[in-house]
Amino acid sequence: MINQGSETLRELIRILVRDLGILEKSDASCCGVTITQCHAVVEIGRKGKISLVDLAGLLGLDKSTMSRTINNLVESDLVLRDLDTENRRYVIIQLTENGRNVFKNIEESMNGYYKSIFNSIPENKRSQVMESLQLLTNAVESNKCC
Repeated sequence: MINQGSETLRELIRILVRDLGILEKSDASCCGVTITQCHAVVEIGRKGKISLVDLAGLLGLDKSTMSRTINNLVESDLVLRDLDTENRRYVIIQLTENGRNVFKNIEESMNGYYKSIFNSIPENKRSQVMESLQLLTNAVESNKCC
């Protein structure tokens, strides 16, 4: 019975990830950035300023991949990259005005989409879904395999 439950969980998560991945591909490309760049812009936008190392850790990417992603965002005039005044070994990243506009567009688009999903859930089940997602997120965080 436990195997059946874990197999069902795996299948449901696989479908959810696949469906949300398709969503990300279509929505990220409409803002003119890749999915990785989209995630970076969102995290930088939410933090205001963040170090390259911290951003790489947050997104689960190695430093060289994150550096290439940031280079592309700098070339696209979406982010600024500066040395940290307190520790010159750290690179601090922040959004440009163009980057803030892209961030705002991504946030508005995603918030609208997820509002639509949330409103599609029966009202009396919404708190149950939110609690279950929080439990699932916590379980995944505490059992990372790699």
